[in-house]
Formats: sequence, C-alpha cells, structure tokens
Amino acid sequence: MNFASVIVDVAAKQTDRAFDYSIPQQWREILVPGMRVIVPFGPRKVQGFVVDVKLETDVKRTKPIAELLDLTPVLTPELLELGHWLTEKTLCFKISAFQVMLPAAMKAKYDKKILLQSGVESSQLHSKVQPYFQHTSEVMWSDIEKSESVNSFYRDIQKGLLEVVYLVKSKGNKKTVKALRLAQPPEHVKQLLQELPKQAEKQKQVLEFMLVQEEEVAQRDIMTVLNVTSAPIKGLVSKGLLHEVDMEIYRDPYANRDFIPSKPFPLTDEQSAAIKPILRDIENHEHDVFLMYGVTGSGKTEVYLQSIDQVLKQGKEAIMLVPEISLTPQMVKRFKERFGSKVAVMHSGLSAGEKYDEWRKIQRKEVSVVVGARSAIFAPFQHVGIIIIDEEHETSYKQEENPRYHARDVAIKRAEFHNCPVILGSATPTLESFARAQKGVYKLLPLRERMNKSALPKVDIVDMREELRDGNRSMFSTLLLEKIRERLERREQIVLFLNKRGHSSFVMCRDCGYVPSCPHCEISLTYHRYQNRMKCHYCGYEEPTQTACPECESDHIRFFGSGTQKVEEELGKVLPEASVIRMDVDTTSRKGAHEKLLTKFGNGEAQILLGTQMIAKGLDFPNVTLVGVLSADTMLNLPDFRAAEKTFQLLTQVSGRAGRHHLPGEVVIQTYAPEHYSIQLASQHDYDTFYLEEMKLRQAHRYPPFFYLALVTVSHENVAKVVSVTGKISQYLRQKLSPQAVILGPVTSPIAKIKDRYRYQCMIKYKLEPNMIPALKYVVNQYQDQMQQEQLTITIDLHPYSMM
Repeated sequence: MNFASVIVDVAAKQTDRAFDYSIPQQWREILVPGMRVIVPFGPRKVQGFVVDVKLETDVKRTKPIAELLDLTPVLTPELLELGHWLTEKTLCFKISAFQVMLPAAMKAKYDKKILLQSGVESSQLHSKVQPYFQHTSEVMWSDIEKSESVNSFYRDIQKGLLEVVYLVKSKGNKKTVKALRLAQPPEHVKQLLQELPKQAEKQKQVLEFMLVQEEEVAQRDIMTVLNVTSAPIKGLVSKGLLHEVDMEIYRDPYANRDFIPSKPFPLTDEQSAAIKPILRDIENHEHDVFLMYGVTGSGKTEVYLQSIDQVLKQGKEAIMLVPEISLTPQMVKRFKERFGSKVAVMHSGLSAGEKYDEWRKIQRKEVSVVVGARSAIFAPFQHVGIIIIDEEHETSYKQEENPRYHARDVAIKRAEFHNCPVILGSATPTLESFARAQKGVYKLLPLRERMNKSALPKVDIVDMREELRDGNRSMFSTLLLEKIRERLERREQIVLFLNKRGHSSFVMCRDCGYVPSCPHCEISLTYHRYQNRMKCHYCGYEEPTQTACPECESDHIRFFGSGTQKVEEELGKVLPEASVIRMDVDTTSRKGAHEKLLTKFGNGEAQILLGTQMIAKGLDFPNVTLVGVLSADTMLNLPDFRAAEKTFQLLTQVSGRAGRHHLPGEVVIQTYAPEHYSIQLASQHDYDTFYLEEMKLRQAHRYPPFFYLALVTVSHENVAKVVSVTGKISQYLRQKLSPQAVILGPVTSPIAKIKDRYRYQCMIKYKLEPNMIPALKYVVNQYQDQMQQEQLTITIDLHPYSMM
C-alpha cells in the first residue's frame, strides 16, 4: 500500500475531507486505517487519522507522512464507519467526530517507547531487533523510526514480544514505578549466591526473593516485604545481577476500595418475564431495542446485571451508560461487586490520566464491561454483546457542543452493527421512546411492582400560596416541618431536593424593581453568600453584592428565590438539632467529594441530605423515609416545550428515593402551581395518563414525537449582523423546504446575549424533508468565510434538547 487518506486536525470546511499522503517505504506494511499520524499540512505539521490505505491516488504530487503516532489503531473499522455516520447525522466536521471517541489525554502530542514484554528473552526477537535490547529493556521510538529495522520491530510487536507505550508530553502520561528483575539466567544467579561474602546478607535475601518471582517486582514492594533499604538493591544492580525497569501501574480510581463479591439475586416473575426476550436476543445474536419501563425501585439493575452476565459467558463485551457522575458511585459498586476487575469506569469525575488508563484497559482487552457516562458509548470494544442506557430520559445523554450526538442514537447504530440488543431503562421514559414502544418500533418490557413488594410512597402536595396567606413566609410548609421533626425523632433519614444552587436566585430593589444582571450576558446575577458575591452562571463574571440600589439609591435591595445555601441556613435556625449534608455544584466540585458525601450519608453521619438535581436519581438508602421537594415548579416556567415532561420526570425520580426497603416512604411536594397536570400526575406516579395528556399538547403544537425539530442559532458581537444573517437563513429555508415544514423565526434566543455575543435563532418543525440536510449544509457553506474572518457563529442542532 503506497498511499494513505488522512483526515487532518484542522476543523474548517475547506479541510473537512481526506487528503492523500505517500507512505514512506518503512511503514508500508505497518500502516492501517484507524491509526493517528503526523503529516505536513501547509507550513506546519498536524495530527490526523488514517481512514484508508490504497495503491494509487489522483493527486499529482503527494507529500510523505512525517510520523506514526500509533502502532496499533486507536479506532476500529467500526468506529471509523461510525465517525462518518456521525458527521452526516450531526453536521459536524469529520475530525470532531473522531476526536470525541478518544480520551482527552490522547489529543496531545506524544513520545513513544518500545518495551520488551516481561518474560521475553532478547534471543526470541528478530535478528535485526536483538542488538537494541542487549543492555536494556526499552528503546525510544525516535531512535529506530528512521532505521532499516522498523518492519522487524513491527513484526515483533504483532507477535506480542514487544509492547508500545505512549508518553504523552503534556497530559495523560502513563504512571510508572521502579521495578527489578533478574539480569542473568536463574542457574547463574544461584551459583553467584554461594560466592557472595558473609557481610552481604541483605543482598542474598534480595536475590533469593527474586529467584522465586516470575515477573518484575516493584522496588518499594521488595523493600517492604524484606524490610531492607535500597542499598543492597543498588549493589546488585551495579554488579549486573538485577536489572532496573519502569513498570506501568494503572491509576485505579477504586484502588483502595474493597468490593465484596456478590451473587445474582433470584428474579421476581416480572423480572423473569422482562429478561426472557433479552436473553433470547443474546442467544440468537439478534438486534432489538427494548424499553424497560419500570417504576422506581423495581429492580432494573438486577436485570441489567444478569443480562450482562449472559453476554460475558459468550465471550462478548457490554457497555452500560449511566447519567453522569451522580449515579456512578453506587452503580460502580454494584458492577465491581458482580464482575470484579472486568469493569472499566469512565466518567467526568476521573482525572485525564485515569480516563486514559481505563480506555487503555478496554483497548488492550483487559476488561469486558464499561460503566460510564455519555462518552463511554465509544468504548473501543470489538465484540459488543449488549448496550444498556439506564435512566434513558436524562438530558445529559445529549452532547450540547460539536458533535451534537445523542448517546441513544449511537448505541442503536453500534448495536445494529454488532447484532445485539439495546436496553433503554427508565421509570419515566422520554415521550419519543414511549411513543416508539407504543408503535412497536421498540419492544416494551414493563416492571410495575417494586422489588420487595414495598408500596410506592404516599405523596402530599402543598399549595405554597395558601401557606403565604396563613402568614408562613419560610421555605418550609407547616406539613413538611412536622414530618421532618417526626423523622428526626425516629432516627430516620430525609432527602430535601431543590432545583438550583447558590443562595438566592436573584437580587431586586423593592422600590424601583432594578435587578443586577451580567454586563456580558442577558441574565440576572446569582447571589452566593459564602463569598458575598454575585456571579453569572454562564460566563463566570462576578461582582461584590450591593447594599444600595445603583438606580434609585434605595437600601431596600433584597434577595429573591432560594438556593441550597439559604435552605441549609434556614434549617439550622428551625431545626438546630439536625445534621445536614449539602450536595450541589459548589460542595462537589473537588474530585471524589461526591462519593465522600454520599458515603457519610449512607453511614448515618447526617440525618438530612439536601441537594440539587444530582441527588434526584439512582440513590438507594434504606433508611430514607421522607423526601421533600421544596420548589416543584422552577422548571415549569422555562421557555421549553419539554418543561412539563422534565418536571414530571424529576418529581417521579425524587419521590422514588423514599421507602425503597422495609420502611414505608412519604413525599411532600411544595408548589405554587398545584393544579398543573405534571405535578398532580407525578404525585400519583401515573406516567400513562401523563403521557396521554402531554401527547395531546405535543400534537396540537407540532412538537416531537409528532414532528422533528432543528434549531439554527446565530451569534455575533454586532446585533444588526445577527438579525440580518438569521433573516436570510430563515428566508432561504422557506424556499427550499416543503410547505409542510413550519419555520419559526428569526427571533431572539431565550438568553439573548452570552459573553458579549448577541444570539438569534430560527426553529424548523418538519416530518419528512429530504432537502433538510442539503439545505442546512448549503447554509453553513455560504457563511464559511464570514465564520472564519468575522467571528460569526452558526450552530445547527438537529434534535435540540435545550432551547436556550
């Protein structure tokens, strides 16, 4: 193969295609699609992905590839295919589609070294390779890449005699420790042992210890086991009896944790009925999408675990997605207890190095299950046997920047390729998924009962308007306080849920109505009491809190709304005896904080867990018998057609945290809109009626699942420019699309300005529009120059989850 087609790491329209390069002689047998290379591109050198190798090219004069970054492909043929599919589906650049599949540490520059695998003698290597390993067990790639022996090295790597290690220059380095192995054959060492002088007692101990070791041993382990210093070891190295090497150790985020192995639980009749069709698909290598629609606490996880077990028995692999970090500690625990070291974990709470190591375990086939957030869907497995998406209604499965993919679509695409089942699990599925299940596109697997037959919690709705009329101005209704006191006396635990962080939502002058807002974004500032500052949650701008109104100079400037810090303070006043753990973005920003706080609560070190969205789902504490929702309607007032659906899902999920074991649970929902159907039906745990109600509205207003949506957002520092460009785009789309398509706009975005850039949008509602993708691609091409030269931004989201 003489030429390679390479996608270069330059995200621009003109470069969004493969460029052909000639392959230097020494790499012709080595290079395969899926490897990363460094190529000359204009005046500089850039990284790129090889997507094809071929014998001839139409390009008159090709430049040669400058460097090989990988010696084993980082993208499998399936993931390369998937990259092309993502580009079409999300209208992103090919390079963005490939980059999103790799851990962040791999986006840096590299050095590489070749290591002699442990237990391999240099005499087993190819004759051209042997000289390099006469006195060492590692060779830098830069020392050999220009030599004649490159192909021979490659053959030995393929045979597993040598291993390639990437040294990332900036981040994601491998973690290594000093290790030792015998530098001479064991017979020879035994002979020398006899000849060592009497005073070399410690050296003898070390040699005797090393004679029984089959692999290299970390120096610190030898020192601990034999209780020796490093001196005898250094002596043996200088005598040429021991050889020092760097040994890779994985950065294991769960290293100092013991997981007690668990056995599968016997399934209930409902669970058995649900797992049967899944096992049949696994057995027959068939692809179906199952929607496991089970009430909170109905034992979906056990069905997942037993399905995965079946997949592993066939020698295949499993991908399990959970919504972001909050679910991960408890989920990881269940998976590690069941499958031990076969599990890799990938989520945003890990460092770049830890993520890189987990990804390497998958690539090296050392694990067969990955549990992780959205990006784990791209795990480089080659024999996927099942993909599970738990809490499939979660918006965190949709990526909000390029490529704007939804993990569910990627999962179904990969499962079609591998002929395996996909399970989408949720107590409150998205309307789109439930509608597909009703039509028979997905197969519905209902679980309507909780595990130990425990009843769903009893829910009380409190009208906060009534509380105000009765003179109660606190955040807690009389009923909720009464129930909290009861629980505190009985030593049971309570979860209090609030839909935001910070202390108060905003600050307002009661005399003139002035609200301080961010000078760079059209959004009011949020008050954070601990620093006594007001912050913008979009661009990070902050300023000190004002004591007098800058407009009318009145000192009647007050805080409105309530944040987690303020609730914690109030709790301290009304219930000084209660111990509270607060969980929000501010208290969990440090690595591992999340898990620490949950463990403390699980151990009963606090009676009240107060938190934002992150505590709403997936948590399972036997002693929690009361859940209080302090403000149920914060989401109902957002300019988003999914507001009612998100409110219903959230309330149902939060309620599901109560009474999951033998103690009965209760829920109190405080709201200013008690008659709203999403709140009423959530209190009755009635998803089916909610689905019918909401579907009527969606049909009337032409929203998904009856119509598809696309959102085009334009932003620029000059407002006139934004208005004119959005107007032209809307006009062009009206000409190109059929009269059935509804085009709304141009209008200002709900948040009209972020970071000094004005934002306008136009929304398209459509059913079948074959011209849709070509028309949108044309729009992006037309404005390409302005986007590069004038800082104009046009973003297109084909299935928007956030309307902001």
